[in-house]
Amino acid sequence: MIRSKWLWAAMFIIPAVELFGFIFVAEHLGAPKALLLMLVTSVIGFLMMRFEGKKVLQDSRVQMQEGKVPGRTMLDGLCIFFGGLLLILPGFVTDIIGFSLVFPLTRPLYRVFLLKWIEKKMKNGTFTFYRR
Repeated sequence: MIRSKWLWAAMFIIPAVELFGFIFVAEHLGAPKALLLMLVTSVIGFLMMRFEGKKVLQDSRVQMQEGKVPGRTMLDGLCIFFGGLLLILPGFVTDIIGFSLVFPLTRPLYRVFLLKWIEKKMKNGTFTFYRR
């Protein structure tokens, strides 16, 4: 029930924020340049996502071959995945958040929040993990 409320809120809030962001940028640059900028940021973000994703996959393979659990690498992979999804969506606000998720220097900020969220879910018993 709570999830559906958040989903409905996101379906209305995110497009509204993106519309206001586009209007703001279009007022300063003009609509054609704003559209071009939105397209260029999406392409650059997609290329960054592919590059960083391949790097994370390679790092996780190396860690697994060494017998280590690639925990931090898996969180990086989640950040890159969600950042890529945000970069695919048209808009400047989602592009900024998506770039910060994909970019390696800002990704640790999100990793801290993800770790706290996972820890909270595990303590509540609402997060289940399976070991082999």
